[in-house]
Parts: sequence; structure tokens; C-alpha cells
Amino acid sequence: MTARTIFCVSLGGDNFGEECGAVVEGWEVGRAAGLAEARRLLRQRPYALGLLLIGPQRQLDGELERFLREHWRQHWVAVLDATALRSPASRQLVFEHCADFHTRPVDVPRLRHTLGHVHGLASLRAEAGADAPALLRSSPLTGHSEAVATLRRQIAKVAGAGAPVLIWGESGSGKELVAQAVHAQSARAGGPFVPVNCGAMPAGLIQSELFGHQRGAFTGAARDKRGLIEAAAGGSLFLDEIGDLPLELQANLLRFLQEKTIYRLGSTQSVSVDVRVIAASHVDLQRAVERGSFREDLYYRLNVLALDVPALRQRRDDLEALAEHFFHTYAAERAPRVKGFSAKALQAIRAHDWPGNVRELINRVRRAMVMADGRLIAPRDLGLDEAAAAAPADRDALDQARIRAERDAIDASLLRAGRNITLAARDLGVSRMTLYRLLAKHGIGAPARAGRP
Repeated sequence: MTARTIFCVSLGGDNFGEECGAVVEGWEVGRAAGLAEARRLLRQRPYALGLLLIGPQRQLDGELERFLREHWRQHWVAVLDATALRSPASRQLVFEHCADFHTRPVDVPRLRHTLGHVHGLASLRAEAGADAPALLRSSPLTGHSEAVATLRRQIAKVAGAGAPVLIWGESGSGKELVAQAVHAQSARAGGPFVPVNCGAMPAGLIQSELFGHQRGAFTGAARDKRGLIEAAAGGSLFLDEIGDLPLELQANLLRFLQEKTIYRLGSTQSVSVDVRVIAASHVDLQRAVERGSFREDLYYRLNVLALDVPALRQRRDDLEALAEHFFHTYAAERAPRVKGFSAKALQAIRAHDWPGNVRELINRVRRAMVMADGRLIAPRDLGLDEAAAAAPADRDALDQARIRAERDAIDASLLRAGRNITLAARDLGVSRMTLYRLLAKHGIGAPARAGRP
């Protein structure tokens, strides 16, 4: 049987041997004298359980709080003088950062019992999150659902090509993350990744921001300026919400895609730029073409390699891993006492429909990390309905009804369209890529790709 491990940090006098030698008998002990050494050793080897030996003259100050914030994953037990707890700030620090504390003189049997208990709790948390680090390292797209696995395979294929990419997905579903994954796996990974939100820039500035300008091109243009397209040279330019780009700028972008050259505002000299364009939209650009708000020729220039990002409700198997991922990503913002999610909170997360997709999940997790009253986040901290989470059977029945309705709608649309995928996708209001994914999901045989523009 492997020995239990504990990391002991002595602050304000190293009296470990005489004070706690008997307490940790039978344990494998790591030791540090001071916070600097503790930081260095914890980088080399993580410990689930830590023992803080705080000397009589040591203040419970901001330096110690910063250390405990940085190492919040460890379960800490403090040994200190009762006088150290006189101030409200000191009591708050111990309450928020320590699983338990003991005052001197040390009661050896009682402290041994405490360490054994806290070590057991630490082991439970370690086992519950054992797969999370490997999962988070495996891909920038966190999750193991079939929808995400399919998307990862598609990204790997698309990344190896040099053609433009068009990403479709609901608002908040993670389109920029997909674009970053395409760039990171491509031959251009060593070059810049330049994101541009076409819907956030003022219409009067988009021309100058994208294509740059010459000195004197307009009032206030005191010097030459490279645009974002030039800034992305050798890498990838990500045009988010491309559907919001004004029609006159769509023509300039089309010219760039065709000729790989641009003209800065106020200049008659062309500039060659080697850059891959990755565009994204939450609206159906094919319908935008039909409405006349998006150029048809630009649509087909961009829609060479298409990727569909699944909505969060289509990847429920990923919800728990995503929630844990964002909890660790924003750990610096959490209230110190908050250590993770309760079982009811995770059940509520699985039960919610997530209309705001990943962005909504991030916001709810970040808010809960700050506002939670207990050590574990509860459904109310996330702003979710605990009663809805308690009725998984009803949720399963509703999901089955939705699946049947979705399949019936697809069958009816294919029948009306004479099995033409393009017409059926248009009738359903989705892209062809989405329709092919839905056909695979429901086990419906895909018709020949006749009618594909």
C-alpha cells in the first residue's frame, strides 16, 4: 500500500520535528521552510494535502493569502497560536482557505485524525477529477461527445488545406475557438492569428482597419498604417460575423480573395498579402444571399471548406467537462472557499437547454464562483432551476419527443424537395453540412449530392 503524502510548510520558525514529527509518522512528507521554497517544490510535485505550521510571530498577511489562492487545489490544515486569530481578517483567511485548523499546544491524536479525514476528502476530489486534466490537454475543444469528436476530425482535414474556411454556428457556440484550432493545426501555425469582429467595428472605420491607409487619406491620417489583413500575413485572418460586413466592403474582400492583393485607403499601389481567410457567421449566409444582403460571389469564394459548430444542447455529454474546464480557467476570480460543483449543480447543468451556448455556460459559472455561499456551487448559484434538475425522467421523455419531431421534419423536407439536399436544407433553414450531420445522427440514408451549387 502506497504511503499517504503530505506537504508541510513551516512559517515563522522551523520547529517541525518537535511539534509535528509524531503527527505525520507513517506519512510520506515533503517539507518547505517559507513560501518561496513551497512554491518551488509544489511546481515540481503536487500534493493533495498540505499542513501549515504558522509560528507565533508570523502574521496572517496578504503574502500568505496570495500563496493559498495560487494553491487552492490543495487541502490545507493550519497549526497556529490562538492569538493569531484575534483579527477578523485572520479568521476570514483561515475560514476561506483552510479545510481545518488546530491551535497550540498540539493535540497529536486529534490532529492525526484531522489529517486522515482531510486526506480522504482530497483523495475523493482527486479521483472525481482524474480524467479532467488529460481531457483538457487533448484538444482546445473540450469534450468527448460524438458531435465534438466529429468536429475535431473535420478540423484536422480542413487545417491541412489552404483554401478559405466558412464556419457556421449559433451565437456563443465557440466559432472563434474552432477557427483557432484550424490555424493551430495548419502549416501557418507559426504565423499570426488575427481575429476581426465585423459586427463590432463602426462602418466608417472598417475599410481603414481591414485594408490600412496612406498618410493623408483622410482627416487624422497622420501616418501610413497597415491594416489587419496585412497584419495577418503568413498566418490566418479570422472574420467573425462576416454577414455584418457592408456590401461595398464585401466587394473589396472578394477582390482580395481572388487576387491576393489589397489597396490601402488613399493608395493606388497594390500590396501582395499571403494570408488564409477563415470566416464565421451565426446567420445562414445562403439566405442572406437570397435577401440581397450578402454577395453571392463572395459566399461561394468563402464557402470552400465548411464547418458546423454544434450547439451546446447537442453535446450534453460535454457539459460537465466544460463546466470544470471554465471553473479552472477562471479560478483566480472565485471566492476562496468555493472548491467545485455539487452533484445537484452538475445535474442542473445537464438539464438546462443552454440557449446562449458556451458563452452562457461561461457567464453562469463565473458568476457562481463569485456569488456561491458554500464550498460547493449549488443550482441557485448558477441561476438554474433545481426542481428541473430533479426530474431527469421527464427530461429524457422530452428529449425523445424532440428527436422524433426532428426526424419527422427531416423526412418531410426531403420528400418535398425530391431528395435534393440543397433544397431540403434551405427548407429547414440549416446549412447542407448541418443537414448531413443530422442525417447521420438519425440514421437516415443521405441522398446523392445532386443539386449542390
